This record gives sequence, structure tokens and C-alpha cells, in this order.
Amino acid sequence: MTLVAIHQPNFLPWLGYFDKIRRAQAFILLDDVQFQKTGATWTNRVQVLVAGAPAWLTVPVVRAFHGTRAISEIEIDDRSPWRDKLLRTVELNYRRAPHFDAVYTWIAPLIKNQVKSLVELNVQAIRAATAALGLENVLVLSSSVNVQSRATDRLVELVRAVGGDAYLAGGGAQGYQEDHLFREAGISLVYQEFEHPKYPQHGASQFVPGLSIVDAFMNCGFAGTAELLHQGRPA
Repeated sequence: MTLVAIHQPNFLPWLGYFDKIRRAQAFILLDDVQFQKTGATWTNRVQVLVAGAPAWLTVPVVRAFHGTRAISEIEIDDRSPWRDKLLRTVELNYRRAPHFDAVYTWIAPLIKNQVKSLVELNVQAIRAATAALGLENVLVLSSSVNVQSRATDRLVELVRAVGGDAYLAGGGAQGYQEDHLFREAGISLVYQEFEHPKYPQHGASQFVPGLSIVDAFMNCGFAGTAELLHQGRPA
């Protein structure tokens, strides 16, 4: 079975995201779908612990455009010193974490890299985190695959395009995904069912799940976080 997972290229995403990467033989980064112009989106923000409570780290993006744009077309808004501010937030809130030195040395060049494209920033960070976790799975940009269909049909075609015969769906997919289309295409459907492992979080009175991978790295280190992923659901 060649298992394929598909997800938007999120900003420094949570453990469950990397569990998908770990379990799938191919992981498609869905960069050519429409960017959510208003409201919250995980493509340019994620939560970490600030003063012991979850708070947002945000990459400002240029929103002054008409109509719609794909995620791959979104530019970072560098009119403010957000990179320095973001790194300062990480430093102030994690400098006493067990693995701060190694992880700060890892994250600082990723954030300071003066790329203009949000996708480029995110993909570089995802690749860097994947490497830090010792994962060697294939990462593919959907924009590099010639698939024009929409919704579940698009997912089916993307799985086929990379040679997959099984699709790894996230926990919330039941609400919008047409499962029968996978079966009709001869593609097995596997639900992730990720169980978030708990770990000691410096500065938190009780465990906060769903934070950026940076939180796990700071508290558990790179090797320790890799071990955490195996506590979720076996590959």
C-alpha cells in the first residue's frame, strides 16, 4: 500500500501534521488552492505558549489584492519587523526550556530568511522540521502536479498522480469529504485518528495540546519529539 496524505503548507504546524508526514509515503503540500483572505488561517499563524497560555505567532501577509489568490501567490508583508518580534517572543517564553539553545539555533535562520513568498517560508520550515525528526518521506507541491478538478475529486486525482493507492485523511474530513469517490477509484481510505501525546511543557500548569512543533522541540528535543510521534498511532 502506498499511502498519500495531503494538506495545506501550514506555518510551523503541530505534531499531528508531522504524524501525517511520518505515516505517509508521499505528502502533498496543497499550495495552489485559494488562500483564505479574511479570518484565521493556519497557513500564516500557529500557537505557542506565552506566559503559560496559548498565543499566536503570526506571519503578516499582503492582503491588499482584488478577487482571490492561491496560497502560492501570497506574499509576506515586511513593512513591520515581525521576524525580530516573533523570535523575541520565542526567546522570552522558551529560554528556560530544556532544549532552547539547539532549537533556537534551528528556528532563527528559518525565520530570518528574507523570502517574500509565504509558501516558500512554510515549505522550508516543514522540510527543516521533517529532517530534524529524521523523516525521509517524499514532499510534493500540488502546483507541480497537473490536477484541475475540485473538492474530493481533486484529492483522488492527486493521490493517483503520485502513484498512491491509499489516502490518509485527517480527523475532521468526515464533514466535507465524499468517501465513496475514493472507493470508486480503487483507493483505500485510512483515517489518521491521531492521539496527541502529552509531554512536560515548561511554564504550563497543565498540558496544552495542538501547539506548534516548536513547543515539542523546545521541551523534548528533536529526538524526543520523534519518539513522541510514535506514541500517537503506529505507522
